[in-house]
Amino acid sequence: MGRPLFYDIIEKPATSCIITICSLIWFVIQKKSVGYSQVGLSYETASEGHYWRMITSAFSHISVLHLVFNMSALWSLGVVEQLGHVGLGTAYYLHYTLVLVVFSGVLVIGIYHLLIARFKIDYFRRVTAVGYSCVVFGWMTILSVKQPSSKLDLFGLLSLPISFAPFESLIFTSIIVPQASFLGHLSGILVGYAISWGLIGGMNNYWALTMLGWIIVVFVFSLKKSGAYDFSFLQIESLTDASLPSVRFIGNGRTLQASAVPLSGVEVV
Repeated sequence: MGRPLFYDIIEKPATSCIITICSLIWFVIQKKSVGYSQVGLSYETASEGHYWRMITSAFSHISVLHLVFNMSALWSLGVVEQLGHVGLGTAYYLHYTLVLVVFSGVLVIGIYHLLIARFKIDYFRRVTAVGYSCVVFGWMTILSVKQPSSKLDLFGLLSLPISFAPFESLIFTSIIVPQASFLGHLSGILVGYAISWGLIGGMNNYWALTMLGWIIVVFVFSLKKSGAYDFSFLQIESLTDASLPSVRFIGNGRTLQASAVPLSGVEVV
């Protein structure tokens, strides 16, 4: 008799929560018949200021097979939470999951920009990415550097040496699932190496909470500004000085003015 699943859930709390969130989002997407174009991230939507899609695209899955593959791999990679004794652990996992979600999204848009602007390949203008694969590939890469003797178990049937898993999975998914985002997966791998080699580091609770706060601000403002969702309590007003956006919270009559570049001028490249 194997070990009860309950104990693994207790030892992988962050992984278990993320899997639950992705599964619930998939259920809602199926229930409401939401399509790729409504939650996915593309160069075109990013250039229109839909920065909120960097978050919705990461946690959304349209196909049940896509969801099962990503969550199966993520569950195996959740071993990172059990490696606190070697400098990893749950806090490390949460901090760098945040980094992977944001940086891999920014990087893939940057690659699209290069291909469109430099090489004139307009095909990538409307390519829409969706799914948690960027983060999954990022954690494969981090684990392959920090714990090369580990194994990656998929569906409880297939076991891959973690040291080769990122590129094996990259090639495997590209062959088996032609519509899989090769550049999206590659972005996750590159950010994973940057984290593993210390090029992106120094994350702690303070910086993680600061980063999360800015993500929430950008998410809400871009959602409002793009017209995708109407926050009735929030209005973005134009000022004479365009570099100082005015934000009005309806109900108390107060206006907050922040010294920041307006979201409409931000370039995700």
